[in-house]
Amino acid sequence: MATRTVKVDMLARVEGEGAFKVVLRDGEIVSTEFRIFEPPRFFEAFLRGRAFSEAPDITARICGICPVAYQMSSVHAMEAAFGVKVDGPLRELRRLLYCGEWIESHVLHAAMLHAPDFLGFEGAFDMAAAGHADAVKLALDLKKAGNAIVSTIGGREIHPINVKVGGFYKVPRKRDLAPLAETLKRARDLANAFVDWTAGFDFPDYERDYVFVSLRHPDEYPFNEGRITASGGLDIDVAGYNAHFREEHVAHSNALQGYMMDGRNYLCGPLARYNLNYDKLSPVAQDASVRAGLAKTCHNPFRSIVIRAVETLYAVDEALRVIDGYEEPDAPAITFDPKASAGSAATEAPRGLLFHRYDLDQDGTITKAQIVPPTSQNQASIEEDLAGAIAGLLDQPEDVIRQRCEHLIRNYDPCISCATHFLKLEIDRG
Repeated sequence: MATRTVKVDMLARVEGEGAFKVVLRDGEIVSTEFRIFEPPRFFEAFLRGRAFSEAPDITARICGICPVAYQMSSVHAMEAAFGVKVDGPLRELRRLLYCGEWIESHVLHAAMLHAPDFLGFEGAFDMAAAGHADAVKLALDLKKAGNAIVSTIGGREIHPINVKVGGFYKVPRKRDLAPLAETLKRARDLANAFVDWTAGFDFPDYERDYVFVSLRHPDEYPFNEGRITASGGLDIDVAGYNAHFREEHVAHSNALQGYMMDGRNYLCGPLARYNLNYDKLSPVAQDASVRAGLAKTCHNPFRSIVIRAVETLYAVDEALRVIDGYEEPDAPAITFDPKASAGSAATEAPRGLLFHRYDLDQDGTITKAQIVPPTSQNQASIEEDLAGAIAGLLDQPEDVIRQRCEHLIRNYDPCISCATHFLKLEIDRG
């Protein structure tokens, strides 16, 4: 029996440290493993015994690329627990802040980490040196617009510090947003060009009938709020997440893997959002998707890079809408009293659905925390894609198979560090 193993011990151009392994026997795929071996980071344990007000700043440290997502999920969960409704200008500012993060994260991944796969380079520096410097400069200029939003609303570009349960510590004046609007008007042209650039790549011919999972809101493309929906008809309040989804520990990973309760794996992230919410994209973003050759539904994960570019354009357009209609709120935050309760929330991180749940005592001290990041939810789907995407390449040299596997994993923009902060530790001492 001929056994062939394709293995990468350190996966490059992703956030965090991971690896993969594919085992072939007699020309058939026996197993695929997306290995997350970063040590668990135990953020849920850090949160226990802390005041509810500390959660936004602690959870932001889970990731330097998508701290806003963790802050937003935590504040929404706390507000659900305390019966607080943030609306009006404060809600709009939260959408604006989320726009900044999507721009930052999508552009970083698509241009610097993912595009080299399509263009045949080891990394962005090689890509820039070989005739793609203009595209890299465009991406960096576009990313700066996202940075400017997060800095203006969040207080600084990395790990913003202006978010609190009930609103913000400080809100901008109308005039403070005028320079940001001018930056974003220029960024809209860059974002359109970014869509066109990614649409010109050659895409492997691979599709899968995914179970797509994302938030859906009746009035808008989802950032902060909505119901959890799935292809096939699931439509639930976010508080019902644990009744419909489960996590499972597997031997080769320090991150839990997410499944539907019936055992199916599922996909969250840009591809899922696009398929479940295409009708909620702005006209500018819909026009760009048509120009890029995307249908209203897409099942090719390699085209996720184009969808990220379309979502970037949407985020720029949505940021301009918020700034244009912004009216200064009467106060930067809503006042409330904590109480013994539990609250859940989910928001759409750039990489997909991010679920938080907290139990709190009468003083608002956290007694239990659950955080389910997108990459751990996607891990089982990644493994199925590894098998499907290389099925027609088994007679190719190992380097070809390895390259396709790496490319496939990077379609997901996995945030491996984010995925490794929850693990039930049991020690049997006999």
